[in-house]
Amino acid sequence: MRHPVLYGISNCDTVKRARAWLEDRGIEHSFHDFKKAGVPGDRMDHWIAALGWDALLNRQGTTWRKLGDADKAAVIDAASARATMMAHASLIRRPIVEWPSGDITIGFTHDSFKQHTRDAA
Repeated sequence: MRHPVLYGISNCDTVKRARAWLEDRGIEHSFHDFKKAGVPGDRMDHWIAALGWDALLNRQGTTWRKLGDADKAAVIDAASARATMMAHASLIRRPIVEWPSGDITIGFTHDSFKQHTRDAA
C-alpha cells in the first residue's frame, strides 16, 4: 500500500474533516464508502483482529440508539459485533484509516494524521 485508505461514510462530518485534511496537504489517498461499496468483510476481520471489536463499535450514535434492546443485548463478542456492524455500517466508528506503515487508526485528530503522514506528500 502506497497511500492511506480511508473507510467510512461520505456524509460523516469526521470523515469529511479527515479527507479535507489530507487533500489540503496534497496527500494522495483512497476512500471506501461503506454506504456505496459496502463493508469489506475481510477488512472487518482484520480490524477486529488488530483493534478489537469494542473499539470499532460506535455505541454513541443514532444507529445504536435506534437498535432494539434485544439487538443491543445480543452484541456480546467479536462474532455478534461483526454481524451487527456488517448489517448496520453506521455502527462502525469512522474513519478507519489503513496507513502505508501498516498502522490502523480510528477517528481523526490532527496529531494522529500528522504523525502518520510525516513522510508522505
